[in-house]
Amino acid sequence: MDIQIEKKRGLQKRHVIYIAVAVVMLLLVLWIFFNPYVATQNVEAKSITVTDVVYGEFSDYVRLNGQVKPISVVQISPEEGGIVREKVVEEGEFVKRGDVILRLSNSNLDLQILNAESELAEKQNLLRNTQVTMQQDKLNNETEQVQLEIDTRRKRRTYEQYERLYDEKLISREEYLQACEDYEMAKKKHSLVNERLVQDSIYRTIQMDQMEENLDNMRQNVLLIRERKSKLDVRATIDGELGLLDVELGQNIAAGQMVGQINDLSGVKIEAYIDEHYIDRVSTGLSAALDRQGSRFSLKVRKVYPEVRDGRFRTDLVFDGELPDNVRIGQTYYIDLQLGESTESVLVPKGTFFQTTGGRWIFVVDKDGGKAYRREIRIGRQNPQYYEVLDGLEKGERVIVSGYESFKDKDVLILD
Repeated sequence: MDIQIEKKRGLQKRHVIYIAVAVVMLLLVLWIFFNPYVATQNVEAKSITVTDVVYGEFSDYVRLNGQVKPISVVQISPEEGGIVREKVVEEGEFVKRGDVILRLSNSNLDLQILNAESELAEKQNLLRNTQVTMQQDKLNNETEQVQLEIDTRRKRRTYEQYERLYDEKLISREEYLQACEDYEMAKKKHSLVNERLVQDSIYRTIQMDQMEENLDNMRQNVLLIRERKSKLDVRATIDGELGLLDVELGQNIAAGQMVGQINDLSGVKIEAYIDEHYIDRVSTGLSAALDRQGSRFSLKVRKVYPEVRDGRFRTDLVFDGELPDNVRIGQTYYIDLQLGESTESVLVPKGTFFQTTGGRWIFVVDKDGGKAYRREIRIGRQNPQYYEVLDGLEKGERVIVSGYESFKDKDVLILD
């Protein structure tokens, strides 16, 4: 009799194979979907620079290249224009306040002095003539006043005599009235002359005061013009070193034109230019230091200039304490400007990779050293030695810090 074979239930071997193939295919599809292309490139290991990521103290400073300058500079500009007749002092010599540096000549100024003196003499003669005329007028008026006063007395006596005679009926009424009218006229003329003399005196006083004032102004004008002539000698306004004198004999110089400068040697400063990246972090009073002659000297920021030129802004620093020996104007010093407090951070040595990535990513070498993978990172502050890594790297990892120009668009580097 026939034996009935029961069907096996559950997964069969071929089913497992089918499922495995399906899973592989699914993973392959997912990999292709999410990572459609991985760019790789072979790189010679000796052509790149690999360094370790470290954890340590990050000093927040920036290295500056500064030049020694005088603490202040005074411009030399003549108050009067003229032709250079003599250079009394040469560049580099020490001058004291009041020393003559240049001597100029100005024929127009000489002519102005002569004209002013001639006009002054003319005004003085006019004033004297006017004074003589006024004095004569005064004498004439006083003479007239005396005559009128005498005439008034006579007319009064005549009137009084005629009045008595008229009362005694010895003269006619008409004669009496004429004597009375003559006396009244004499009194009025005398009163008018007195009033005129008062007015003339006031007028003469005002006119003489005005002429004296004009004459004083002209005298002052002559003195000022003579002072202008003395200013043809260009003098030093401070003690210091004549750092620049840009003139030649016979050169015509305009008033106010800059012809040189005097360096104030009572102190020095260091002028440095800083990348505009740090403009919000640099302020007056920040500490700095420089190494020279085996010693470290302290400085501080004296002034920050707000204007940015060619991607840099200017700062002035002064020594905070002792100065190095034999400091010379124009010397170059390398300065470490402290921007903030030191902190413990993850650090990557500085390299040229930053110019390509901007600190947004970096190639991290695997443990075997055979490959390097692109990784997103976040860099914070930087100093001349290190970048501060805020996120994306850990202590002990190894990274490529040399330039990325030849493989900046790759994801994986195969190190040969």
